[in-house]
Amino acid sequence: MNQAYIQAKAEYDNGYYQQKLAEAQEYQDFIMHQLYMRGIVVLCFSSKKYQYSIGENIVGAEIKFQKRYKEFGSFVIETEEKSHPSNPNYVPSGINRNDNSWLFITGDYESFYIFSTKYLRMLSNRYKTYEKPTSRGFLLPVEEAEKYCLRKVEVSSG
Repeated sequence: MNQAYIQAKAEYDNGYYQQKLAEAQEYQDFIMHQLYMRGIVVLCFSSKKYQYSIGENIVGAEIKFQKRYKEFGSFVIETEEKSHPSNPNYVPSGINRNDNSWLFITGDYESFYIFSTKYLRMLSNRYKTYEKPTSRGFLLPVEEAEKYCLRKVEVSSG
């Protein structure tokens, strides 16, 4: 077993996944509130049944928190995932999910970007690949995100 797998399994077993899930859910609520203040209502599904059969929400927006994208200078755009490091199979995720998602919203609490998932799929082979023990995708540099996003939203603190 390689070191990345061993570390990922230990993190997963020690609650890392649950911590990241809680951060992601809080960010999703933040984005829903930001969009609501701009006249866009996002109703999220809470049950696995509806999340798997329709999508994360009625609007069709995949929402991902990336608190360190400014530090790294790029967004991680996920295309595949697996539920646990020991699982051998990846399944389509992020922009490749087979659901109602047509928008991909990502960023942090200061700014977020709205993309077309269709356009991100077209861009996926142009950029450096990204792979971790439970996730695969590509790295989209921030300056490229500025060109390809449908909209960048700066969040005011007031």
